[in-house]
Amino acid sequence: MELSISLPGLSLFLLLLLSAMAAPPMVAGIGINYGQIANNLPSPEQVVPLVKSIGATKVKLYDADPKVLCAFAKTGIEFTVGLGNEYLAQMRNLDRARAWVKNKVQAFLPDTKITCIAVGNEVLTSNNTVLVESIVPVMENVHTSLVELGLDKQVTVTTAHSIAVLETSYPPSTGRFRRDLTGCMTKVLDFQCRTGSPFLINAYPYFAYQASPKQVTLDFVLFQSSQGILDTSTNLHYENMLFAQIDAMYSALSAIGYKNLTVHVSETGWPSKGDANEVGATPENAKKYNGNLMKIVSQKKGTPMRPDHEFNLYVFALFNENLKPGPTSERYYGLFNPDGTPVYSLGIPAKDGNSNSNTTSSGGSGGGSAIWPPPPNGYLSITSSSGRTEPAGASVVLGLALLKLFFLYRIY
Repeated sequence: MELSISLPGLSLFLLLLLSAMAAPPMVAGIGINYGQIANNLPSPEQVVPLVKSIGATKVKLYDADPKVLCAFAKTGIEFTVGLGNEYLAQMRNLDRARAWVKNKVQAFLPDTKITCIAVGNEVLTSNNTVLVESIVPVMENVHTSLVELGLDKQVTVTTAHSIAVLETSYPPSTGRFRRDLTGCMTKVLDFQCRTGSPFLINAYPYFAYQASPKQVTLDFVLFQSSQGILDTSTNLHYENMLFAQIDAMYSALSAIGYKNLTVHVSETGWPSKGDANEVGATPENAKKYNGNLMKIVSQKKGTPMRPDHEFNLYVFALFNENLKPGPTSERYYGLFNPDGTPVYSLGIPAKDGNSNSNTTSSGGSGGGSAIWPPPPNGYLSITSSSGRTEPAGASVVLGLALLKLFFLYRIY
């Protein structure tokens, strides 16, 4: 494809290259969410060198933007494309689903490496009956279309869930799905077991901290050195909240007979700016969260409950997006400004181990840890809702968290 760039565009292109080269390299194998709710982002052609230079090998879209898919042709970067919530009702028609797969997926293969289709986003917690009733039929239609086109071996079909699908998550070994969602969730899981797709969750420890900063330890959510938490039911030691969230989901899956499904984190991140009441939304905390997160990914360790499974995730997000609705934080999750300059230096440690001494990984058991349950003024439940607002039409449920104190629950 022939590329034409104007003089101002060329200047931005060069700035993106120089800025990306100056930024610390991202850990190989990590994914990035590429949202586009903004009016000042660089063109997809200009984003390609930025994504490649930071070492990201996977990109997740909230749609199937043809400009992006064309721009990333023959780069080898894997793509998850999104079929937005707003399209689910009409995609219950197999002919329409087939046409969508042909136009949005098949048309770009094999040059663009599309490996997954995310149908909807946080549908089960949307409180939208039409969406909930549509999710499995649409996943079936999309998969059937892939089979008919001979693409089902290279492209999987899944959907992303909010952590709020959990009724209990405290401690991780007691993770259970909400009883009102179990019926629909089981149908989704049956489909995924049959087709071999990963179980996706959007997990944001930030929301648990923001909802109750006096009860949630900041070091625990930022992967900093802390006493951690001991789940006495399993004797597993947790040094960060994200791993506890993931293992709570594994427990919930196992409890209803799906222990062999693999959990991937489709979104996680930390805002660098927020409103006055958005405690913790600072560049310093965002740098610690994402920098320490990437260090853990580079160690190729799993969670305490799944130590042999590599940590698979997509950071939210590539850019700050100035048109996103909601509180200020929603517009400041990006690793990069629209001009391509880093929002903050990630300070990713070198592989030789010369790194922050206060950064820790999770796994195994250890002494000196807090244990479950906590004292009455103790720890906020790890269950929270991400509330992402992207073109996929995700529901906006901000700052939800469940606090379990002994046998009582309060909803924040």
